[in-house]
Amino acid sequence: MQAILNSFGELDKFSPEPLYQQIKQIIERYIHDGKWQAGQKLPSENELVDALEVSRMTVNRALRELTQQGLVNRVHGKGTFVAERPRHASLIELEDIATEVLSRGKSYRSEVINLQRKAADQELAEAMQLNVGSELYYLCAVHFQDELPIQLESRYVNTLLVPEFMQQDFTQITSTAYLLQQFRPDEMEHIVRAITVDRTTQQLLQIRVDQPCLQLGRRTWVGQQVVTQVTLTYPGNRYELGARYATNDYEPRL
Repeated sequence: MQAILNSFGELDKFSPEPLYQQIKQIIERYIHDGKWQAGQKLPSENELVDALEVSRMTVNRALRELTQQGLVNRVHGKGTFVAERPRHASLIELEDIATEVLSRGKSYRSEVINLQRKAADQELAEAMQLNVGSELYYLCAVHFQDELPIQLESRYVNTLLVPEFMQQDFTQITSTAYLLQQFRPDEMEHIVRAITVDRTTQQLLQIRVDQPCLQLGRRTWVGQQVVTQVTLTYPGNRYELGARYATNDYEPRL
């Protein structure tokens, strides 16, 4: 960490350019030049204040604006890190997130926030093509890359089509991987939105209040029955969604 602090050099306190801007430019240059790699931890605010002999307000503004630009991530209680480039996920074939993260040489884990049975209200019943009051399985889980949350999953599952869903340990296997073991889907529907999220989601994804997110809603059919409806929420600066595929030859995913 001392080597990182030494690399800042001295700020020009007589320059008309604000000090926070000088700090930003140094960090931006080191990131763009590859001197600081994705995932690398930056000095703390206290360390920067002491090393650069500037105010906390100056350092805080520099880091805040870098976070807004998507160049760094500030994780509550852990520090500030050089941001990963946004991962690119297909709208048509969304990989199992554990496989995707591990293939990048990163660590993966998940936390199950909720796993329970729920009765379908009017809206859910219409989405799942079931009667109001029908029992559904519900899973809420957060997926992490290198201890940074990158996806919030909120999934409903048809109990009649996947009766053993509740018996699975979804910290050991993702719901996507498990469902793909059970059947091959016949049809899929995707809806993508740019959203702001509620306080609970902000806390689960460890993002600031005004952080925009991408939300992918997906329904999957087997035959004429909806087997699962899932909402996947991604911090906007950590993920991007897109697609390139042969229009008559793609393999859908759950």
